[in-house]
Amino acid sequence: MLSAMIRCLGALFLTVLCTPLWADTVWLNNGDRLTGEILLLDGGKLALKTRYAGQVLIDWKDIDTLLSEKPLMIKRAGQDSEHSQSLEAAGKGMVRLVNGASETVPLASIRQMVPPRPLLKDRIWEGNLDAKLDMERNADKKDEWKLKGDTRVEHGRWRHVLSGQLENETKNGDRTEDNWELEYDLDRFLTPHWFVRGSYDQARDDFEFFDRQRSYGLGPGYRFWDNELGRFDLIAQLSRFELESAAGDLEFDAYSLEWDFKRLIWGTRFELYSKAQLQMPRINEIDYVLDSEFGLRYRLNDWARLSLLYELDQIRGQGTTVSDRHYLIGVGVGW
Repeated sequence: MLSAMIRCLGALFLTVLCTPLWADTVWLNNGDRLTGEILLLDGGKLALKTRYAGQVLIDWKDIDTLLSEKPLMIKRAGQDSEHSQSLEAAGKGMVRLVNGASETVPLASIRQMVPPRPLLKDRIWEGNLDAKLDMERNADKKDEWKLKGDTRVEHGRWRHVLSGQLENETKNGDRTEDNWELEYDLDRFLTPHWFVRGSYDQARDDFEFFDRQRSYGLGPGYRFWDNELGRFDLIAQLSRFELESAAGDLEFDAYSLEWDFKRLIWGTRFELYSKAQLQMPRINEIDYVLDSEFGLRYRLNDWARLSLLYELDQIRGQGTTVSDRHYLIGVGVGW
């Protein structure tokens, strides 16, 4: 009797452990029912993570009603996003939003549905780290690795952004690339869209004429959007550059324009992103300096990523344009 009770309690314990934290249910117009975890509604597609089929995409128009026990941000036609503690099934083509009080709305009126971003107390924290490793064993022995990462914390009217990269390359035992760069940005929001950014950047490259570089910047920025699906920021700054070399130093001011773009597509599997900075130094020798990157990440799971990145660095001065292109294929983590 006692052993049978222990077996029953053990089975119950395992069942509790194996049960998903959130149990969402979707009823289709044809009578089928799917259970899993709602990841995202965007572009007329509902991404549902199931235990038996992985992530599936469902046409929003094929859904009869649904139920969710998890908090969600709901975007309806002609309205701002609103928070819902849970969703309850409410008959054909309808759903009930529960957040203290409840409201029954047509499914057709809902345009977007996403889980709230992770909060660290009153802070929003996110970031990515991508890595590339390339080893060639042909006529030459060449080893190359590169790390790129960024993270941001937003709380109240303040946002902190930290980004950096490391790159190292050796050929037949001799170094051919060795550089690093670190940038810190501090944003103060004046309105939900307008903000002021202060920036500090420091870099070192042992294989460039100016092997050390520092810059300070200040200027306005505009946030077009920043939500669970992505962001788009545009920033203009006046910057001060300090370049150092063994032959002498150089200081000058520059105007700069920067953008920061990220967007989730096809449910939550793919992420398009781009960052670029166009600088126009106030010296006659250089017309402009462009530092840009465009990439695509494929989300293997909640934290692992496959990444494809294209970098274009360009300098134009005295009628000559010099371009430097890099391609990075690697793996990374996101949070």
